[in-house]
Order: sequence, then structure tokens, then C-alpha cells
Amino acid sequence: MSTVVEDVRTRPSVLRAALVLGGLTAFGPLSIDMYLPALPRIADDLHAADATVQLTLTSFIVGLALGQLVLGPLSDSLGRRRPLAAGLALYVVGSLLCAISPTSGVLIAARALQALGAAAGLVIARATVRDLFSGIAMTRFFSTLMLVNGLAPILAPLIGGQLLNWTSWRGVFYVLAAFGALLLIVVTLLLPESLPPSLRSPARLGSALRTYGRLLAERSFIGYALASGLLFAAMFAYISGSSFALQGVYGLSPQGFSLVFGLNGVGIMIAGGVNRRLVGRFSEHALLFSGLVLAAVGGLGVLAAVLFGLGLVGLLVPLFLLVSAVGIVLPNATSLALAEHAKAAGSASALLGVLQFVIGGCLATPLVGLGGPGTALPMALVIAGFAVLALVVSAVLNRPGAR
Repeated sequence: MSTVVEDVRTRPSVLRAALVLGGLTAFGPLSIDMYLPALPRIADDLHAADATVQLTLTSFIVGLALGQLVLGPLSDSLGRRRPLAAGLALYVVGSLLCAISPTSGVLIAARALQALGAAAGLVIARATVRDLFSGIAMTRFFSTLMLVNGLAPILAPLIGGQLLNWTSWRGVFYVLAAFGALLLIVVTLLLPESLPPSLRSPARLGSALRTYGRLLAERSFIGYALASGLLFAAMFAYISGSSFALQGVYGLSPQGFSLVFGLNGVGIMIAGGVNRRLVGRFSEHALLFSGLVLAAVGGLGVLAAVLFGLGLVGLLVPLFLLVSAVGIVLPNATSLALAEHAKAAGSASALLGVLQFVIGGCLATPLVGLGGPGTALPMALVIAGFAVLALVVSAVLNRPGAR
């Protein structure tokens, strides 16, 4: 198998790469979480129903999935820098269009455009890590990225809430546009091309489709992709349902909810740091399975807390375990899924991302809202169900010796 030549003189420093690539992978959480506090104001300002404004989140998730499917294979053909720069420029344009949207329909379309650009950051960042690292070093670097990514759910709602104190909801999108422009400059100046021409594949639709077909038929890849995707679905259930459940059912104030949301983000960072230290002492398979067990225990604990009325503390402890498990599961699942696909890292990264957002956004989020107001049971059921399913799928498809 061909690999990228390891040369520390041409590779960006680990810290610099972690900051740049971490910023790229933070596009999704920042673009979702930062504007959530502004949804009621958007509805009032644009004279739109709440359900219509919520479509701005749906269109972003759909655009994020479709963008990854396109940009992943494109980066395998053209290299990482050109598609990434184009995606960042598109993100800036989409963010500015969101800021000046006169109607909810224009805002929905602008969010989809913004998501297509954000997809470049997500998919190409993972592929770049695969270009630069392999084996244990790759898993450790993905764990390092979790330290950076853990800041996004902590800072995004806080930044969004503070921005609304001195500007309108449009100001949130201007800030996101500035963030995209800053990253475009940083990538242009500090992130060299990681995929040599000798490892690039032809830019053909048929070739891309065959690559996706081969990945979907590979048992181990699908096992890792589904395990991370199903856990991501449990996370989407938490993100979409926790605000209502913790404030409406358990009586937390908005400030209290922001604190809980931030503490859970700290849990991801802590788990990512622990995973980084354990890689090499234990196999990535063992760490992945341990993380999925932790997530399942947390998910079932959330369900038990709701069913048996264990109160707010009884809910928050297993919820912290569930969210923290992401810091263990995602680095190992991503590393294992990409390990054997150096020549198609962009396509493999795209399929990983699509499964995460499609399962989470299209399945988990609608299920959380089925129970209506006054109960946290739908959220708890969805969280527990997807967390346990992630463990079962991994145990079946990724057991030792499985092909």
C-alpha cells in the first residue's frame, strides 16, 4: 500500500496542524450551536413560523452531507488545498447571504450554501490527517483534535448568546463569515498540500461511485462508520432535546443549561486527552469498544433517570458519561475506518461524515420531538436506543477477525 512520505521538515508542526485542522472540523458545531439562541428572534424578524425557521437547521445538515459526498472524492483528485480553499470561500459567501437574508426562504437556501462550504472543512480535515499520519500516530492526532473540538459546544452557545446582547441575529452570521475568512487566510499561509500528485485519483463520476460502492461493501469500514454514526445520532438527540428537557421539564434556567452544555463539552475534551494517552498501551479496537460501552451505560442511565424519576442530578451524571464517550469513540472509529484507505481518504472521510449527519439529523432529531411538551422520555429513549445500537453494531461487524 502506498503511503505519504513521512518528513518532519515538510509536515506542519503537530500543534499548528491541530489548531488549523481543529478549526476546520469546528465548522459544523459552530455553525449549528452559535445561532440556536437566535432562532426566536429570527422567526419574529422574518415573520416566519417556528417550524419554518427550524428548516434552516435541516437545510444546513442536508447541505453538510451532500457537500462531503462531492468534496471528498474531489480532494482525492485535485489535492486537499484547492477544494478546501474553494469550500472556505463558499462558506464566507453563504454566511454573508445568511446575514442579509430578507425572508426565511432565502435564509434556508443560504444556510444550505453555507453548509456546502463547511463540508470542505470537515471532510478534508479528516483526509489530511490520514495523509500526514498512520497507525497509532493518526489515532493520537484525532484524539488531539477532540481537545480542540470540545471547545466548540462550550464556546458556541456562549458566543451566540453574548452577541445577541449587542447585535441582532444577523451579527452572528457576520461573525461566522469572519471566522471562515480567517481560516481561509490561515489555510492559505500555513497548511501545505498533504496529498502528492502521485497518490491522486482521476476525477471521474464513475470512479467516485465505484469507490463509494466498495466502501459500503466493506464490512469493517461500515462497522466503524455506523458505530460512530449511531453514537452521533445519540448526540443529536441530546443537542436537539436537552434544551427543552432540562429547562422545560427539570427547571434549569438558560444560564444553567449553558453551564451544563459547556461541562459536557469539557467531558469530550477530558476523554479525548485520556484516549490520547492510552493509545499504544491498548489497541484502538479495545478503546473503541470501551468507549461504546461507556456510551451505552450513559444512555441507559439517562433512560433510567427519566423512567424512575431520579431527578436532575440522576440525569446529568449519565448524560455526562454519554457525551464524554464521544471523545473516545470518534478518534478510534475514524482512525480505524481510514487506516486502509490512504488512496481514497477523501471519499472514506466523506462517507463517515455523511452517515454521522444523516443518521443523526434525519433520524434522531425528528424522533425526539414525537412526545410533545412536558416529557423528557422521547429524548431519553432515542439516546439510549442509538447508544446501545452503536455498541451492538460494532460488536457484530468489528469483532476480531471480521472481514
